[in-house]
Amino acid sequence: MDPDRLTLLPMASSHRGPLSVACEQCAEGRKMVLFVTGLCRFRCFYCPVSPTRNQKDVVYANERRVLSDDDVLEEARSIGAAGTGITGGDPLGVVDRVEHYVRLLKREFGPDHNVHLYTHEPNPEKLERLARAGLDEFRLHIPHYLWGPLASDGGAYRTVLERAPAWGIRRGVEIPVLPEKEPELRRLLRALEEIGVDFVNLNELEFSETNEATMRERGYRVDPRNGWGVRGSRATAERLVRELRLSIPLHYCSSRFKDGVQLRQRLLRRAERTAPGFAVRTEDGTVLLGIIEAEPAVSLGRWAVRVARAVGTERADYRLDADRRRVELSPRVLRRAARRLPWPAFEVEVYPTADALEVERTPLNAAARSRASRGLGGV
Repeated sequence: MDPDRLTLLPMASSHRGPLSVACEQCAEGRKMVLFVTGLCRFRCFYCPVSPTRNQKDVVYANERRVLSDDDVLEEARSIGAAGTGITGGDPLGVVDRVEHYVRLLKREFGPDHNVHLYTHEPNPEKLERLARAGLDEFRLHIPHYLWGPLASDGGAYRTVLERAPAWGIRRGVEIPVLPEKEPELRRLLRALEEIGVDFVNLNELEFSETNEATMRERGYRVDPRNGWGVRGSRATAERLVRELRLSIPLHYCSSRFKDGVQLRQRLLRRAERTAPGFAVRTEDGTVLLGIIEAEPAVSLGRWAVRVARAVGTERADYRLDADRRRVELSPRVLRRAARRLPWPAFEVEVYPTADALEVERTPLNAAARSRASRGLGGV
């Protein structure tokens, strides 16, 4: 690929020079996100990590809470993962855990399973150790107050980036675009070109549940064109990618690209592999189900048999979700039978993720409308 050629991607993303293998896999939905800890000593004011994970020592594979190695491997298989991105928090704060997962993934899926890692910590000893374990790539998050020529206080980041090629590992930089820091960011990019890093990824700065109050206090506002993106971040990034002719690859990833392309592709892959045959898969990667909900006191097994008889469906055409106390079946079949059923029947749209997050539900009979009116129609 011509390093000087500007390539436009969907959702306002763009790049000059080739994308990293990890970014290509992510765009195709073939990258599992392994969140190894929410703990991080840097505490950046713009950190978007959710309240259920922020500064909590928890592990998630995509949306699945990890309690064992099997959880990690099952989630990777559920999307047909070609690689894994290890993130946090700061993964280097739990380097033993990270090394364990790198070795686990390489052992289970082979050397071609691409594993990359994000970190704030410029620690050459830890990163060299992970390179020996099989890590393919790391991405340094350089704090915004050190942007510039990477001299003086930024020297530790320069040192790690300069030493990494000897470890046989790709190294890059990935940072959010703070629009008011454009001059410092330009100097940083020139310093990274001088070092010869393998790539730089610029992410659109965006609001989240955890950072919104702090971001607004600092004067940031939402860009109406870009969902939760910060006003000025996209324009600054586009200007940098358009104007700079660097000898290193430069990639801008918008917040809408992460949701509209990366996440959607991963959901489509997961739905294809995990959704039951009776479900309806949508173009957005969600799944439509018919559900019939049980009352609190009933014995689920016997009740499910009664439901199947009343609907007129075979055992292979429905499943019992004991945790949510409901029978799931084809929404088309349930729409035809719902009016004559005494139990609450709904059509629901859910993400095909481990947590099966519900997007929308529609009551299909009087019992369902009654339950919904009483605020009892949730999962």
